[in-house]
Amino acid sequence: MTPEGYLDSSGRADRLAGGSRRVPVETPAGTFSVWTKRTGNNPELTLLLLHGGPGATHEYLEACDSFLPAAGVEYYYYDQLGSGRSDQPDDPSLWDLERFVDEVEQVRRALGLDRDSLVVLGHSWGGILAIEYALAHQDHLRGLVISNMMASAPAYTAYAHEVLMPAMDQAVLAEILGYEQRGETDDPRYMELLFEHYYTEHTIRIPVADWPDPVVRGLGHINPAIYVPMQGPSEMGMSPKASLAHWDRVGDLARIGVPTLVIGARHDTMDPAHMEMMAGRLPRGSHLHCPEGSHLAMYDDQDTYFTGLVSYLRDLPAREALPPLGGGAGQGGWAPGPTE
Repeated sequence: MTPEGYLDSSGRADRLAGGSRRVPVETPAGTFSVWTKRTGNNPELTLLLLHGGPGATHEYLEACDSFLPAAGVEYYYYDQLGSGRSDQPDDPSLWDLERFVDEVEQVRRALGLDRDSLVVLGHSWGGILAIEYALAHQDHLRGLVISNMMASAPAYTAYAHEVLMPAMDQAVLAEILGYEQRGETDDPRYMELLFEHYYTEHTIRIPVADWPDPVVRGLGHINPAIYVPMQGPSEMGMSPKASLAHWDRVGDLARIGVPTLVIGARHDTMDPAHMEMMAGRLPRGSHLHCPEGSHLAMYDDQDTYFTGLVSYLRDLPAREALPPLGGGAGQGGWAPGPTE
């Protein structure tokens, strides 16, 4: 892909709007629209980015702009329904894993993406969504990237409780847990403690005052109406009543047949050993470890993260060179995992 070809948007339906496009999404509560934005032009390699949260925005992923254009990767930012520039309906029934998977499929179809070029990258909650999307629709994928997300919510919570929390200042931890037990997680002091004593250790290892602008904007725009019921009020594991608290797909990883990169980090909120295990259970899995990184390793171990990601993308075999996929739900059709 030449620089001229990468920058050539002639013939693209979104050329007038500089790559931005709103996509209609049908839901049980009606039709809404979500915001997408394309960067670059490469019919052989397209990355669809699934942001975290749930209820965050594409903004914190904007570090991609410093690396993917130079690698000739076409990529799409996308705010999921309820997030950022997309419609934000006030309907809790919409914050459902199966519906989000269907939304991704509707976005894929609307953007005209398919297995000759499409790679889905899901970060954090987006990794859950990416795993579920691959289990339901991997026949539309050339590749998959699971970034900084374990394949088991209970294992994620156990890692936080058994490894990360015991390493904290125990007086600070007791104060944090006190706010949670009293249901006072909207108290500014609660978030202040998390940012100072947990997030700068395990979410992004940069002093809060120096956090990059996309991270500040992205975290500032999280929709708590989605985040809290699906995940809980913080990143210290999932709350017991969160809708994702029992989600587990470790036993289904062997059904994902497309080449899959699993990215983990030494200081992550997610167990790096678990993410290495995931790569071993995926039939065409590979693993990228970021030794200096945390949950946002695309910032605090940026060179490792993007060098590894670009290498994986460049080494992807053409779809026609891949062995056939196995049968069953892996080729389409919703096959729910335990989520409640």
